[in-house]
Amino acid sequence: MHLAQLNIAHMRAPVDSPELAEFIALLEPINAIADAAPGFVWRLKESETDPTATVVHDYGGHLLINFSVWESFDTLWNYVYRSAHLDVLRRRREWFLRVAEPYTVMWWIPEGHIPPLAEGMRRLERLKAEGPSPEAFTFKDSYTSSEAASLPAAAEARK
Repeated sequence: MHLAQLNIAHMRAPVDSPELAEFIALLEPINAIADAAPGFVWRLKESETDPTATVVHDYGGHLLINFSVWESFDTLWNYVYRSAHLDVLRRRREWFLRVAEPYTVMWWIPEGHIPPLAEGMRRLERLKAEGPSPEAFTFKDSYTSSEAASLPAAAEARK
């Protein structure tokens, strides 16, 4: 099993505004660190040629979306909290609004499966509505891949 993760951020200003310029400039080096990180499998990209392009989606122009797949919980944790990504994460309030509801979700997927963005958004909504479970969880309330492997959704994705 691999770990899928989705996180959203409510931008303080439009993506092309001066207020977000420094964050956008950090996208290329931070994404390069992710791409080279041990355990990284995949991330949703808007462009293969523009490393600063943010994902265009139908969930509202104020949302910035990050969606990726990792080999394990630990490899994602190490990227988020033990790489230069942490320095950018600590500055998130400069660019993004604080939200009271969950903004990140994780779930286990069969190795080789790349979930669509709509699945990630459904998982986030499930987490908001029902709280953490093996089908939608966070770093704080995580579940092992073996707990998720027997769920009907995992069996369906393996087909």
